[in-house]
Amino acid sequence: MELTFLHGEKTTKRVYKHFSIGSQATTPGTMEQQKLEFFYIGKKADNIGNLINAFESGYAAESVSNAKSMLRRLLHNARNISLPDIIIVEAPVSIEQLRDLHLFLLMHKALTPVPVVVEASHAQPADIERLKNYTFVDDIVFLQDYNRQRLLRKVSFLKRLKHKLVDELNTSSIETSLQVSSPSSPILKRAFDILISGTLLLALTPLFLLIALAIRLESKGSIFYISKRAGRGYKIFDFYKFRTMFVGADAKIRELAHLNQYNAGDAGAMFFKINNDPRITKVGAFLRNTSLDELPQLVNVLIGDMSLVGNRPLPLYEAASLTTDEWAKRFMAPAGMTGLWQIKKRGKEDMSIEERLNLDIDYADRFSFMYDLWIMANTPSALIQRTNA
Repeated sequence: MELTFLHGEKTTKRVYKHFSIGSQATTPGTMEQQKLEFFYIGKKADNIGNLINAFESGYAAESVSNAKSMLRRLLHNARNISLPDIIIVEAPVSIEQLRDLHLFLLMHKALTPVPVVVEASHAQPADIERLKNYTFVDDIVFLQDYNRQRLLRKVSFLKRLKHKLVDELNTSSIETSLQVSSPSSPILKRAFDILISGTLLLALTPLFLLIALAIRLESKGSIFYISKRAGRGYKIFDFYKFRTMFVGADAKIRELAHLNQYNAGDAGAMFFKINNDPRITKVGAFLRNTSLDELPQLVNVLIGDMSLVGNRPLPLYEAASLTTDEWAKRFMAPAGMTGLWQIKKRGKEDMSIEERLNLDIDYADRFSFMYDLWIMANTPSALIQRTNA
């Protein structure tokens, strides 16, 4: 294995025997055959050692500035030298450095599809939470938690996901410029979202005030429930709802896990929902049964975090369990207030994880403006639930 280090402007090379690392042999069809390359920005020797054990080859630079110099050289010699499959930045790292790297990658088309992740093993919890808000960070990883196979699988997945998102954005730009009047045009969907959400927010202001008063009279706490959710392309944003539970309800998830409607045992992917949830207030139960608790999401739609129609944005602990190739496709569709799950399965106790995810994937495969209109037309009959789940 060949690993190139960059210290300042001086480049040195160290050669490692690839097959002498561990006892794993390369077999046809495995991740090792793809010869993935990493680009590490940082100084931690243990992290570089883990990457050396996993990848065919790679590069390491001590700083973002040095990394940019090396990446320029790689681009200049792209015909003879392969570009990295992933860029891993060691935390702690400043927002200014991450933005500098992000702008550099955007300026070079060949590097735009390369995923950028932050290695956060040595980061403080507050720094990790801060990193989750940066849309130009594709993921946060802890290298000590990954064995060779799992790390390569993760890199391959992130690489395919980033390529798909970049291709999708490029295609959308072309279609928008050539087919503005198309019923499937993204610009038409966005214009519709702004028009409807803005109109409804103005018209429903008196109702918002009544709901706020009812919530405040019954229990102490905020009127709104705000949480981090993962939407399209795993983009993280603040998600708004009227509060329907007593304060501190999130802390009781582990305590009530055995009541989860979607309990999947060791299956991995997990949603969390409880029938007759004891954490829900009386006003909250009414709001949930009538779907009035969802109305503040019109703000999310207006500012562009969500669309009126799409797949539901997920809490981060749920989204983190859906990064496999099998299920990640549901994040290729816009996040929405209503969707196929709402009109076909909402409130039904017999819904499995697979059913819900397959509905999300079906929407991701088929969504268009006309399909959205059909879903919206069928939404009113699904608004009234029989349970407070």
